[in-house]
Amino acid sequence: MSALEWVASVCFILGCALNLIAAIGALRFPDLLSRMHAATKPQVLGLMLVMTGLAASLGSSQLTWKLLLVVMFQFMTAPVSAHMVGRSGYRTGKVRDDLLLVDELTEDLDRANHVTERPPSS
Repeated sequence: MSALEWVASVCFILGCALNLIAAIGALRFPDLLSRMHAATKPQVLGLMLVMTGLAASLGSSQLTWKLLLVVMFQFMTAPVSAHMVGRSGYRTGKVRDDLLLVDELTEDLDRANHVTERPPSS
């Protein structure tokens, strides 16, 4: 085995392990925010490692650019989708208040509602 094949194998194994950890965390954590964190953080790094292993094992420059596009798309969409899932979960009451140390979203919503409210006209 060449050094490049070893690097590809290590990337595959680590990437698959991180994706497995993400799946287990999404099933095992108690609340929405913890599950969301477990599903996005290791999954993105796991995908990056798998794509790096695939690019190293195939060795095609045309394919490497396509795999890089996949990783960049994942980097751009994972935080946005996690934010939207967390925000919708918060709005539907799926977030446990006892686990929050600071609730900035409620403070922002209260501030926004207070500014938009107009005093009654006489």
